[in-house]
Amino acid sequence: MPPSNYDLFANAASRSKVASSPLTVTEVNQKVNRLLEQRMSKVAVIGEVSNLKVVSGHYYFALKDASSSLPAALFRREASRVKFELENGLEVVVTGKLSLYVPYGRYQIIADSIEPKGVGSLQLAFEQLKAKLQREGLFDSGKKRQMPFLPRRIAVVTSRAGAVLRDIIHVSTRRYSNAQILLIPSRVQGAEAASTIAAGINRASRLASELGLDALIVGRGGGSMEDLWGYNDEEVARAIADCSIPVVSAVGHETDFTIADFVADLRAPTPSAAAEILFPLKSDLVGQLVRFREELTKSCRARIRESRVRVEMGRRTLGDGRPLIREYTQRFSFLQERIRADTTDLLRRSRLQLGALEGKLERLHPRVGLLDTRAKLHDLEKCYRLLINQKLHEQKQKLAGLAGRLNALSPLGVLERGYSIILDSNGRALVDSSAVEIGDELDIRLANGNLQAEVIRSNRSA
Repeated sequence: MPPSNYDLFANAASRSKVASSPLTVTEVNQKVNRLLEQRMSKVAVIGEVSNLKVVSGHYYFALKDASSSLPAALFRREASRVKFELENGLEVVVTGKLSLYVPYGRYQIIADSIEPKGVGSLQLAFEQLKAKLQREGLFDSGKKRQMPFLPRRIAVVTSRAGAVLRDIIHVSTRRYSNAQILLIPSRVQGAEAASTIAAGINRASRLASELGLDALIVGRGGGSMEDLWGYNDEEVARAIADCSIPVVSAVGHETDFTIADFVADLRAPTPSAAAEILFPLKSDLVGQLVRFREELTKSCRARIRESRVRVEMGRRTLGDGRPLIREYTQRFSFLQERIRADTTDLLRRSRLQLGALEGKLERLHPRVGLLDTRAKLHDLEKCYRLLINQKLHEQKQKLAGLAGRLNALSPLGVLERGYSIILDSNGRALVDSSAVEIGDELDIRLANGNLQAEVIRSNRSA
C-alpha cells in the first residue's frame, strides 16, 4: 500500500534532521525529486486543463480544481497516442508520476496517458472533429453531388483481402453485368489506415478523367470504434471533400457512423448497399426500355393515323388541284409580263430624271459659282479703285487749300517779307530789349539762314 502524503513528508523531514551537514538548494530539490518518484511513481489525478501551451510537440498545462492547481507535462511521444484534442476547460484524468523540476523547485506530474472524464477519448475526438468540420461547412447538404444514373466505371478504396470488395463485385455484376470496378487498395484499420485511405481517395480523384471513373466507394466491413477509426481522420475527411467525383461512404454496418459518412456525397448503410445504389438492375432498365419502345410505337402509330385523316380531309376540301394550278400559272405569267413592262418604264423615267439632275448639278457645280464670283469681284475692284482715286483727288485739293492758309499764317511768310526773329541764348524770342544784357549772344533767324550777334548797346524804353 503506498504511503500517505503525510508519511512521505514526515519521513523526508526525519531524514533531513540527521543530515551531517547543510545541503545546497540543488541537493534538497534532488532528494525531494527522488522521494517523489520513489513513493508516488504512479498516480491518477482528476482536474480541469488550464494554461495549456504547446512547445515543439510537448504539452505543458495545469490541472486545477476548486482550490488548487498542479503543473503537468505531456511529452511528444505520449502526446502522439492521445486521440482527442487537448484544450483548456476540459476535465480529464491524468495518469503519471509526480516529479520535481529541480531548477525551480516546482513539483509536477509527468503524464503517461490522458483520458477525458466521463467519456471515452475516441468519442471525444470524434465529437471534436465533427464539430470542427461542421463549422467549416464540409457537411452542408448544398455541397452534396448527385450520383450518376448509370456509371461506366467506379473505383473502390478498400482492403484487397477483405470481403467488402467481393460483396461489391458480386452485387454490382448481378445487378448490371456490364459493371466495371477498379480497386484502389488501402489499409482499413491500424495506425497507417487513415493515410492509405486518404492517398487512395486522392489517387482516384487525380486519375478520374484518365480512367473514366464516374463515382467512388470508400468502405469496409463492421467493427469496433477503434477498428473504424481510420474513417474518423481529418485527412480522410478532407480528401473526400476535395474529390473530383461523387463519393459514397460505406463503412461498417447500418448503425455505425463515421466522419466519412457526414462528408461524403452519399452514405450507404453497407458496402453491398452502396453497389445497389450505384448500379440499377439491368433487367429493370431493359423492362423500362421495352415499355418506352411500346409507348413510343403506339404514339407514333396514333400520330400517323391522325396525319392520314388530316391529309384525306384536306384532299377532299381542296378537290382536284390541277385547274387551280393552271389558273395560278396564267396569273403568274401575266404578273411576270407586267413586272417586266413596269420595270422597263421605270428604268426609262429614271434615266430622264437622272439626266435632269445631271444638268442641274452642272449648273450648281462650285466651278460655275466660282467664275461668277470672280467676275463680281473684278467689277467691285474697278468700282473701289474709281472711288478711291476720286477721294484722293478731293483730299489733295482740300490739303492744298489748307496749306495755303497755313502758309499765310506762318511766321516764315513774315520772314520772307524782310522781317527776322531774334532769339536769346535760351532760344526764346525777344520782344523787349530789357530782357538782354550787354555782351549776350543772340541768334537772328532770317527767311534764309541765321546770324550770330552780340549786344553792345541797349536802348531800354522808359
